[in-house]
This record gives sequence, structure tokens and C-alpha cells, in this order.
Amino acid sequence: MKLGFGAAPVSNLYAAVSEEAAHATMEAAWEAGVRYYDTAPHYGLGLSEHRLGSFLRGRSGYTLSTKVGRLLVPGHPPQRDTQGFDVVSDLRRVWDFSADGVRRSLDDSLKRLDVDHVDTVLLHDPDDHAEQALDEAYPALEQLRSEGVVGSIGIGMNQWQVPRRFVRETDIDVVMLAGRYTLLDRSGQDLLDECAARGVKVLAAGVFNSGLLATHEPSGTYDYAPAPPEVLGRARALARLCERYGITLPQAAIAFPLTHPAVAAVVLGMRSADEVKQNTELYGTAVPEEFWVRAADLS
Repeated sequence: MKLGFGAAPVSNLYAAVSEEAAHATMEAAWEAGVRYYDTAPHYGLGLSEHRLGSFLRGRSGYTLSTKVGRLLVPGHPPQRDTQGFDVVSDLRRVWDFSADGVRRSLDDSLKRLDVDHVDTVLLHDPDDHAEQALDEAYPALEQLRSEGVVGSIGIGMNQWQVPRRFVRETDIDVVMLAGRYTLLDRSGQDLLDECAARGVKVLAAGVFNSGLLATHEPSGTYDYAPAPPEVLGRARALARLCERYGITLPQAAIAFPLTHPAVAAVVLGMRSADEVKQNTELYGTAVPEEFWVRAADLS
């Protein structure tokens, strides 16, 4: 199955999710056949890693990825998080793409996940730290890969320009690209083409562009802001095209990235067991090839 589970929503993204509900969501994904799970220290100030590690304990046959670039530093007065997660913690995020920061971050993640290694480690959002990520963080990850502490290394971002530098200048294995290769935004096309040529796998995230494509009648945000009228108009036109082919907009949004040969999986953040059921059903329904030809004119 080329469908991955993004564990940000089950760490109280935007609203609290109980331990029981989080476990039920991950259990539903497991029962549906999902075996790739992605997390990060950033998600819920470590809550995502704690919950995912607890769920995966004793299981086998899965692939696990986490990220580095933000250290979680303790010792602060507890306060509510201000970066989108409904948590109260004495931890604070500190950007750190130094070699030591990468090792410290991964060591902390392994403890929270209660594992001795992870399959993939991604440099997380080095938008303002690209040079340090290239000069310091990447060599540290390369060393960890050679030591067998991690299986593969890469970068995860909401833009395509910095990942393209890594594909060209380093020996990364994977790129997680969020929101830049979707029904509405194909700006990452050149990056994906280069990944395909160089044998770098792509994990497609943010396929709903933060919500606009998550329902058949387009609504919500586009890239975490109100959708511009032109974008909303294109989304509505795509929905009408979907109807002509007997499919829905979210179904096409999930399927689209997998039409590119570089894409190894689509990663969806899922908050509830019902969302898991809905998304896995959408994933399992075929999209007519002719639809992609027509959709290209609206993207």
C-alpha cells in the first residue's frame, strides 16, 4: 500500500485528541494495511512520537520516519503551545541543524519512540537554515546512515527549491514534499522529475493543500490561509470534472501524486478512525486515466 500515516493530527494538532482516540486512529490505519508511519519532535512537542512509539511497541513489519532540526529543550515554565498544537508543556522548540543538534535530536526521538533505530530521518523545514543543513546536518545524517542507526536520510519541506539543492548536491535517499505536487499546485514537477532521474524517492504530503481539496465541495484553507478566488474557482472546476468521471475531489487529490514515478507513497494526516476509513476507501478507488489529461488543463 502506497499510503502513509502522518502522526501530527493525533498529537493534538489544532484540537486535543484523547489517548484512546489517538490509539484507535492508529489501530484503524494498521487494520487497513497502512505500514508507513511518519512523525516529528515538532508535532505536539514530542507527543506524536510518544503516542506513535507506544502504539508500535511489539509490532513488526512497519516503516517509521521522524525528523531533525528542532530540539525540544526542557526546563521552562509550562505553557500552552503557540505553534498549532493543543498541548501544555515545559518544552520549547529550538532550531538546530548543527551536527551535534542532529545527533541530540535523533537520540531524544529514539527515547520518545522507544526504539533503537528508525528507517528514515528527514531534515525538517530548513527554510532559513539551508546552508547549515547542507554543511553540518547532512554530513551527520550521512554518518548515522553509514553506522546503521538510520536506514535512509532525506529532507521534508513545504517548498521544492531547497530540496532540489539537496537532490543535486548530496546523496539523500528521499524527499518529503508537502503541498507542491497536488491537483492545484504542480510547482514541484521539476523536483520530482529530477528525483526520478536520480533514484530519490518522494513522499507526497499535504495533498489536500491544507483542506481545500479534502471535501468534494471545495472549502477551508489553501496553504493555511483563505483560498484566493482564482484558486477556489479552479478547485470547483476540478470537482465538476470529477463528477463527469464518477469520482470525488478528495479521491483525485489522493491519487494524483501517485501518477508520478518518483512518488513512493502519499502521506495523510489522520485524526480519527472515521478519517482513516474514509481515506483508505478513497485511496482504494481507481481514477480513470482520461481524467488526468483533462485535469492538467485546470491545474
